[in-house]
Parts: sequence; C-alpha cells; structure tokens
Amino acid sequence: MVPVFVLSGFLGSGKTTLLNALLKEPAFANTAVIVNEFGEIGLDHLLIARGSDNVVLLDAGCLCCTIAESLHETLADLNFRKVRGEIPPFERVIIETTGLAVPGPILNTLLGHRLVTDHYRLEAVVVAVDAQHALANLDVAAEVALQIAVADRLVITKRDLVPMQDALVARLDAINPHAARFDAHDAGALTALFGPGERYRLPHRFVHAGVRAANRRGLHVDAANRIRADAFVLPHPTTWSGIAAWWGVASTEFGDRLLRCKGLLEIAETGEIVFVQGVQRIFHAPERLSGWPDADHRSRLVCITRDVDAAELRRTLRAFDAPAGTPPAMKLSDFPLENLQ
Repeated sequence: MVPVFVLSGFLGSGKTTLLNALLKEPAFANTAVIVNEFGEIGLDHLLIARGSDNVVLLDAGCLCCTIAESLHETLADLNFRKVRGEIPPFERVIIETTGLAVPGPILNTLLGHRLVTDHYRLEAVVVAVDAQHALANLDVAAEVALQIAVADRLVITKRDLVPMQDALVARLDAINPHAARFDAHDAGALTALFGPGERYRLPHRFVHAGVRAANRRGLHVDAANRIRADAFVLPHPTTWSGIAAWWGVASTEFGDRLLRCKGLLEIAETGEIVFVQGVQRIFHAPERLSGWPDADHRSRLVCITRDVDAAELRRTLRAFDAPAGTPPAMKLSDFPLENLQ
C-alpha cells in the first residue's frame, strides 16, 4: 500500500516552504502532493509538464492535485488513474492541510474509509512548528495545540530567524512528548520527515497501569490548552473482547476529548500482536503485525487527551481485563474497582 503523510501546521508555520523544497528534490520525484489550492504552494517556479483536470505533472516528476469533492474521492481517483496508466506511478502521498485545520477528520478518513484503506496507509502526521511565533499562537489559537497533539513528527521551522526557546520546548514536551522532532534547516530533514520511519513508534517511558496515580512518572500536561499525554503498560495481554470493551468505554466517557490514541497490544487468546489507533470518537480496525516491532514486548497504550483527568483515564484501563466473550457494549461501572490495585 502507498504510504500517506499528512502535513499540517498553523498559518505561516512554513508548510509551503517545506513543500516547495520537497518538490524540487530528485529523491521525491515519485510523490503525489494533495493541496487545497494550487496557488498556496507557489508552483510558478516549478515547471509544469502537463495537466489534466485537477492533476498536474511537475517537471521534477511529482504529481500535484487539489482536493476535488472530498479527500477520499481524490485519493480513489489518483489510484484509479495510476492503475489505468493515465498518470505515472507514485511511491508516497503528502496531504497538506490548511493552517486552521484540525487533523482529526482527515485522519479518520485515512484510517477508516474503504476507498482509502484498500490502497493507502497512514504513515505519519508531520506538523510544522514556527519557532518564531508558536508560543504566542499556542495561547490564542486552539488549532495549534490540537495539530501538535496528534503529530507523529514535529518539524521546527524558522530556526534561522530565532533560537529555540526553552519555553517552547517545554510546551511541546507538555503537549506531545512522544513525537519525533526535526529541525527544518538540518541536512536530511526532508528525507527523515517524509521517508520511512518507525510507523509503530511509541515512547520508551511508560507507567505501569497498576501503579497508583501519586507515583506516576512520564506524565505531561499543557495547562494552557488542557492537553495531556499519558502512556501506560498493561499488566498482561488483553483479549479481543477487552479491546472492544475499552473502545466502547473510552468513546462513551471521553468522546472528542480523546484526541488520539495508539497502542501495541498482545492478544491473550492467540499471542497475536496488534496495532490500534483511535481519533476522537472513532476507533479503527486493529492492524495485525507479524511480531513485536521493537525490543519492548509489553502491551502498551498512549493517549493524548483534552480536559480529561488522569484518574478518569486510568480507570478505563480496567476494561482491557474483560474476558473473552464479554459483550462490547459495556460501561465503566461494569468493571470492578479491584482491578486498579
């Protein structure tokens, strides 16, 4: 399947500069770029060989198109044209969001729409962070924190204009300490941002689910935006029923306050390893892996939330203890408190 990268970031954060640099790189010749408007990425200096409808083929070999009716239709159309030989094959897709976009709906389309998931896979969410203005923007625009919160990779821009402030590092640590970080001006940054990486990357520091909240470490909170990052190790493998039960409990309890979650879980019945993802109210089909993707063989879960108390989040983890055959429509009150000891 073709890997898809979502490029997000607030107004003026440097997304267009990144895209322009990428479109001139020979290594990215076989890339399809989806933008909202052609004019936003300044194609005038990038020679256009030919075009049809909303798709243009750039001299560098990249495809560029605008979102037609909807994102899933645009992606399906690109795949259809590729199969029919109407456009050259492409190795990756980069989707640029608007500066005010909240990435949740885009991620749910990429993770859950059959027209997309049959041919594409979400590789990473890349978010541009403006070293010059991000601190001020975080305090006035809710979209900034939300974009940072769901990122897999953060790229710091405008470091040539201002040094990296300790206060900004602290805010990024609080909102999303788990995302890999890159300097836009470092050699090789484009390859690192939009190349293959640790797709199942989860943080190395976790809190055991059985440890009381008072003794927790590794917890990060951005008080200004009420966003927190929590990482847990489950005490033992879960069941398919346990996964379904937790999904039901979490969506009922938190809804859109659960900005994003990712987990690597071992299934008790079969020993299978699965990768799970959820964005706000929608949890997507688990992805079966051939084995553990790293040396850490513990079932673990990362949650980025907004306006969710740590104890409230931790209480939902007991749903993973649901035995096989448990009905999925469970409530938090259906699970015994003693599981939290």
